[in-house]
Amino acid sequence: MLEIRAARDQDWPDIFPIFSAVVAAGRTYAYPEGLTAAQARPLWMEEPPGRTVVAVADGTLLGSAKMGPNRPGRGAHVATASFMVDPQHQGRGVGRALGAHVVEWARAAGYRSIQFNAVVETNTAAVHLWRRLGFEVLATVPEAFDHPEHGLVGLHVMHRYV
Repeated sequence: MLEIRAARDQDWPDIFPIFSAVVAAGRTYAYPEGLTAAQARPLWMEEPPGRTVVAVADGTLLGSAKMGPNRPGRGAHVATASFMVDPQHQGRGVGRALGAHVVEWARAAGYRSIQFNAVVETNTAAVHLWRRLGFEVLATVPEAFDHPEHGLVGLHVMHRYV
């Protein structure tokens, strides 16, 4: 049974290898490669009003999401989120469960909508998932991401009301 719960400090040693593998693949995030655990931690472990959660099944951490306001002040009514799933566990519904959790969290926290700022257009699994969860592509920034196989590709800005 998949459980999604708030991330704890002791989860970071299990989150970091997922973070490192996803970043090293170079297909979905623009974070620099080779970050140490100490450098990566503040990029992923959100402080309030943000939140970081983990997806766990049978004692194994399968993925994580971070969420919070997209902008401070007058933009704080729009949430944003980022997701990473262990490459060995992709395609098993972990990302969908994390995405649905974020939508419910944003609704319960009083956000008006959710905006994803940089969904790599060649990440078709994610684009399809977010569309199934009610997101739409508002715009695509051309050639904004340097993909290791496809070269310069676009980044989608995706949005949905909650």
